[in-house]
Amino acid sequence: MGMEISIIQIGNSKGLRLSKALLERYNIKDKVELILQKGQIIIKPIDKPRQGWNEAFAKMHSEGDDQLLMDEVFEDENFDEWE
Repeated sequence: MGMEISIIQIGNSKGLRLSKALLERYNIKDKVELILQKGQIIIKPIDKPRQGWNEAFAKMHSEGDDQLLMDEVFEDENFDEWE
């Protein structure tokens, strides 16, 4: 099934406007996956963008890969300058 949709100006970029009916029908929330394939762009809904993260984080923790790479605050950092 095909459908013609106009390209619209969004600031300095251009984009697609999807109707509320399409968003609801395909359960499109905040993100979609773009698949570039032989002269086509396929827009695919992302059902669960963070699926599997809990398992991945648990594995990282068990292997010690969840440590900070650098300190959160540097010794010479002065927060008074930020005000």
